[in-house]
Amino acid sequence: MAVEPLSQKEIEDRLAELPGWSLDGDRLARTYRLSSHFAATAMVVHIAQVQEELDHHSDLTLGYNTVSLTVHTHSAGGAVTAKDFELARRVQDLAPGHGAE
Repeated sequence: MAVEPLSQKEIEDRLAELPGWSLDGDRLARTYRLSSHFAATAMVVHIAQVQEELDHHSDLTLGYNTVSLTVHTHSAGGAVTAKDFELARRVQDLAPGHGAE
């Protein structure tokens, strides 16, 4: 089944439900700042597990105490889809209370 790109309005509405997430060009994006490098590394491992479960993968960047993600759907021509928001929501659930950079 093909995944359809979301409209700009749909993206804006869904972003309103995900504090700290934003649209960066054609991708959803968020940076989390954690208490330590170890905590950031652990979060990356948990995100990788979620991505495997969803069979949908973001670009992840691990910094000293930060984790940055960007995601869009390649099979929809690099557009933002519901799959991206599902991944963002699952990541958000992993790290409640973490502020965006």
